[in-house]
Amino acid sequence: MPRHYMTPRGVAVLQAELKQLVELERPKTVNEVATAAAHGDRSENAEYKYGKLRLRDIDRRTRFLQKRLESVVVIEPKSQSGDAVHFGATVAVSDESGTISRYMIVGTDETDPSAGRISYESPLGRALLNRRVGELVIVKRPMGDVEVEIAGISYE
Repeated sequence: MPRHYMTPRGVAVLQAELKQLVELERPKTVNEVATAAAHGDRSENAEYKYGKLRLRDIDRRTRFLQKRLESVVVIEPKSQSGDAVHFGATVAVSDESGTISRYMIVGTDETDPSAGRISYESPLGRALLNRRVGELVIVKRPMGDVEVEIAGISYE
């Protein structure tokens, strides 16, 4: 079974979503389907058909989350240390124009580029791994290569 690396925060988000689906969304949708089914002819009952589709979506997402949480490897950023970039590091990089950006290296399920959370499997994440402060890194992107310098590394 493949391993999926995540921070404790990422695991908590998936667990909260799973709990929401199992404890709230599914029971509510089951009730809606039962009410729609009680109205009679199911072949022309849009509420019934939509409810059944919604149940399938909920069940599919629930199975995905359960399997993902079974195979997750939790890495606590605070337990990491050293002067190189590893999973969970918050990295400050300076681009060619001198602009400094900060990124936290996280798992694929918890990426949010607008919040500075990038996957360790992304082009930038892969380029930064195992690098040290002061190193120049060439990031190969679909829209062209870019060179960045690692300005700082922290494990928060």
